[in-house]
Amino acid sequence: MAEGERGEAGDTALYFELFNEIGILAQLSRALFETRLPEGLTVPHFSVLNHLVRLGDGATPLALARAFQVPKTTMTHTLSGLEARGLVELAPNPRDGRSKLVRLTPAGRRFRDDAIASLADDLAEVRRRFPRAAVERILPDLATLRAEMDRMRDA
Repeated sequence: MAEGERGEAGDTALYFELFNEIGILAQLSRALFETRLPEGLTVPHFSVLNHLVRLGDGATPLALARAFQVPKTTMTHTLSGLEARGLVELAPNPRDGRSKLVRLTPAGRRFRDDAIASLADDLAEVRRRFPRAAVERILPDLATLRAEMDRMRDA
């Protein structure tokens, strides 16, 4: 896009470029991360564990499916893999006998922490090439964009 280009077409190109860069970063980081995860576990598995650490236990599979914008059957499959490895537990929902609640196990929390630690050398290399000040400058805006998109999804 030409510098200073204005109007709806320019805005569309600008915002598409933003999402294009985010998408490429997501692909690159996912590929890197998956090389560090144990055989049979993927970024979606890690993402569920990370979500439970960040936002707390007790989400239903349906709430998790909505949060990740995947079909409930996909989330059920992901949770089954985590449960089989002892990383989450599914317990009856006392408020709704038809659903379950997902709880992180101590092994699940350790796995999440170990997965992040496995990236230490890779993140050190990123840090060497991309200064901390730059990350500190862009991170708040990315977090705000994510929060706005969460609200758009939930509207």
